[in-house]
Amino acid sequence: MKDMTKGSPAKLILAFAIPILIGSLLQKTYSIADTRIVGTYLGDRALAAVGATTVLSSLFNGFFTGIANGFSIMTAQKFGAKDKKGVKTSFAGALLLGMILAVVLVGITLLCMNPILHFMKVPEEFYQDASGYIRIVIAGMLITMIYDVLLASARAIGDSVTPLLTLTLSVLLNILGDIILLGYFHTGVWGAAAATVLAQAITSVICAIYMLQKYDIFRLVPADFRECSGAMMRSMLATGLSMGFMNSLIGIGSLILQTAVNGLGASYIVAQSVARKITEVLMAVFVAVGNTMAVYCGQNYGAEKYSRIRKGIHAGYMITCSWCIVVLLIVYTSAALLVQLITGSEDPIMIDAATKYLRFDSILYVLVAVIFVLRNSLQGIGDRITPLVSSGIEMAGKVILTYTLVPAFLYDGVIWVEPIVWIVMILPLIRSMREWNRRIDRKIRLGKEK
Repeated sequence: MKDMTKGSPAKLILAFAIPILIGSLLQKTYSIADTRIVGTYLGDRALAAVGATTVLSSLFNGFFTGIANGFSIMTAQKFGAKDKKGVKTSFAGALLLGMILAVVLVGITLLCMNPILHFMKVPEEFYQDASGYIRIVIAGMLITMIYDVLLASARAIGDSVTPLLTLTLSVLLNILGDIILLGYFHTGVWGAAAATVLAQAITSVICAIYMLQKYDIFRLVPADFRECSGAMMRSMLATGLSMGFMNSLIGIGSLILQTAVNGLGASYIVAQSVARKITEVLMAVFVAVGNTMAVYCGQNYGAEKYSRIRKGIHAGYMITCSWCIVVLLIVYTSAALLVQLITGSEDPIMIDAATKYLRFDSILYVLVAVIFVLRNSLQGIGDRITPLVSSGIEMAGKVILTYTLVPAFLYDGVIWVEPIVWIVMILPLIRSMREWNRRIDRKIRLGKEK
């Protein structure tokens, strides 16, 4: 456990973010390794089948991760306030609410899968492979929700090492499962999905056992579930859905964009898929610091230490914006090589398209850096609305620009969509943070800060 209400904000944020970053990079590395394994054993057609539906699985992953992180903000606030009973009750509530939401959403999605895939314009030539792959992935999201709640709850009490160890084990099991199922049993693309689900199931059990042994604060009894008050559950649900919808609005926009890409042909489908995977790796620092800011701000908000929140946010800006310089160096020297290494393909159209995407978008990553810090910090201090509004702008922007730019400019239009959206969606976040800072100035002058 780590109390983030004491000590240097910058050092605390870095120390907490580094294990999250390593874990995130491990996940992204698996995603890239998965792409290479599928391409090596099954070829470009299988890569296109997986790539055509990846955005849908990312949408669910983002939603469930957002829900779990939102639930954990209550846990972080209770921990910051030194309310041990509140931590246990909020953890129980997170598990209960998480499973209810997961069962409902997964069931509805599986029933509606064919219309969803047709809406996404998945090409008929690999429709069957794509359908088999994504159905297994979505069904496995029931396990993903438990997995996400466990990791988010550990981070809420300042433990970012246990999630790192858990993710490491999951990645290793994933890669091993891919090699066995695809390489030795020749299962086809559904084997890659099965390997992911099995790895998360095994890892979730091990993680739960470890957390129960290490932290008595997570050892629940039936009374902990019964003591979840209606007010607490409503508050957790509001924050969880806010962060979940925030992530899924982003994912819905990306899904709409993917439908346009799916109509451009296999080379561009693969290009978009691999470019997004590389982008996710490059943005892993933003994600890690963003997740840290939610915990940091949540704990300090619970402890009513508002000046520390402000100092932590400034530290978050410095860390993420500095990383943007490194990203530019990587992209402008090695983008094409990275694309070739990941896909194992020599398709010049695909390589050129993916490289162009990475080089253009990375110029405005500084906006993404600030967005991640602001969005998560606002969630940590109890602002559920503004991050959701910003994400809604992102979704609407992607939809509008997909139907205007892509038909006119084809893949160049795809490349321009996100940078334009970033410029607009950052505005409400900046406005809300400025208002919060003014309120904090008044509290400090009146001596209302602990």
